[in-house]
Amino acid sequence: MVQLFMAMEKIKKGLSGLFGRDSNFDEDYVEIDVEQRERKSKIVIRPFVIKKFEDINEILSALREGYTIAVIDIRQIKSRDIVELKRAISKIKKTVEALDGSVAGFGENTVIATPAFAEIYKPGMSMPSGNPAPSRDPLFEE
Repeated sequence: MVQLFMAMEKIKKGLSGLFGRDSNFDEDYVEIDVEQRERKSKIVIRPFVIKKFEDINEILSALREGYTIAVIDIRQIKSRDIVELKRAISKIKKTVEALDGSVAGFGENTVIATPAFAEIYKPGMSMPSGNPAPSRDPLFEE
C-alpha cells in the first residue's frame, strides 16, 4: 500500500510540473469556478410596425434573443396586402411556437408575441395555481 501511495505522489508531482503547477501541490482536488455569470437584462416590451414582409426579420431576431415581448402593429401591411400579412403572421407564429412562446391578436390591428418566459392570457385559460382566471378583475369592478 505504501508503494502505491509513493507511486501516486510521483505521478502527481510529474503531472503538476507538466501543467506548470508548483511541485509542492498537495491538494486532492481541483477547484472549478462553476459560478455562471447571468446576463442581467431587463425584459423589453417593444413596439414594431410591419409595413412589408421583410420587416418581420427584426421582430424574429428580437424574439430569439429571449428578452423581448413584441407588440406588433399590422395596420399598414393589412391595408396593402392581405396575402403578405398572412405570410408574415404565419412566419411569426412558427418562430414563436419553436421558441415555446405565445402569440395572440389584440383588436384588429395588433399582435403580441412573447418568448418562452411569458404567456399571453386567453379567455378560459387557467391560472398557474390551476384555478380558472376570473372573468373580470375585481379591482376594476364598479
